[in-house]
Amino acid sequence: MDRIGVLLLNLGGPEKIQDVRPFLYNLFSDPEIIRLPFPIFQKPLAWLIASSRRKKSEENYRLIGGGSPLRRITEEQGQCLQSLLEESGQPSKIYIGMRYWHPFTEEAIAQIKTDGISHVVILPLYPQFSISTSGSSFRILEEMWKKDPDLAGINYTLIPSWYDNPGYLSAITGLIKSELANFENPELVHIFFSAHGVPQSYVEEAGDPYQQEIEHCTKLIMENLNLPNAYNLAYQSKVGPVDWLKPYTEDAIKELGEKGIKDLLIIPISFVSEHIETLEEIDIEYREVAHVAGISNFRRMPALNSDPDFIQALAGIVTDSLQKPPCTFAQVIHPKKNMKMYPQEPNTWGLTTTAEVWNGRLAMLGFIGLLVELISGKGFLHYLRLLH
Repeated sequence: MDRIGVLLLNLGGPEKIQDVRPFLYNLFSDPEIIRLPFPIFQKPLAWLIASSRRKKSEENYRLIGGGSPLRRITEEQGQCLQSLLEESGQPSKIYIGMRYWHPFTEEAIAQIKTDGISHVVILPLYPQFSISTSGSSFRILEEMWKKDPDLAGINYTLIPSWYDNPGYLSAITGLIKSELANFENPELVHIFFSAHGVPQSYVEEAGDPYQQEIEHCTKLIMENLNLPNAYNLAYQSKVGPVDWLKPYTEDAIKELGEKGIKDLLIIPISFVSEHIETLEEIDIEYREVAHVAGISNFRRMPALNSDPDFIQALAGIVTDSLQKPPCTFAQVIHPKKNMKMYPQEPNTWGLTTTAEVWNGRLAMLGFIGLLVELISGKGFLHYLRLLH
């Protein structure tokens, strides 16, 4: 069999404290994250945000050991996946493409070309599709395929989402059962699914299928568990003054405390690797919220990381994709009439952590206010937290 390349996509994160500021600059230099009416302001504004957020972000990363473990974990996942594919008779090489830190997607593509790979399976490490994660990376890759004639001879297939894959569902169900066994009364434990949030406008206006896939995924997991435990779903990591998907994780935890819940198991449903949102936001911030709310037994299911069942699921996803007609960029990010990908229409601009669109509803007064806020360090950006 011909050797294939498997490109694992993820967001990336600063590996040490010194990386935090340049990571932030890379993040906010991307027009996917800040869309301005005048592109000339893009890099100066990114510099302002990186400067204003550096200290707080560094503090958060110090709390989890001084940097993001995302690259290390992703590399471990890749090594395990490559070994499993090789053992099954499928020659392969794994590549890692991060959006905002090393190894960047461009670095991975350059290595793919150097290695003479002729077929690539593009696998985002996001189980559920969102225009702000998988969709954003697909769009960047599509631009590279259009502009680089050397890529014309490389066949590819996309895996848009895999939240309903039986192997993945089985792996996460196994981890949940293992954690429940640590409680004195497992059947009384409230199972709390916490997913990364996106702005409400993504779903209502841009047609993002993310919320639908998260809800379906949660339902499938509970069906697989086949247990009587009560459960709920909420969304974490809200940023800024706009509405994000609700309920918010912090509010939902407080409500459960008011209802007398004592045993709580958090399931990070949209994350397959440990990073700042699990290690700092859930393990530190939300643990304190639960403690104040009277929830005495707070536990979190570990991320899947390199769990053997999870790696087996990824291998199955890759091999299954090779048996089907290729899935192209055009099929995923263009023909969906109800889903608006970027770039947006002319004169559309805005700010969110993943390209929230202000599309004219905020006038230039709001933009001026934003600049004042960035310079003064006060306002909602003062509380802006990093996602990874």
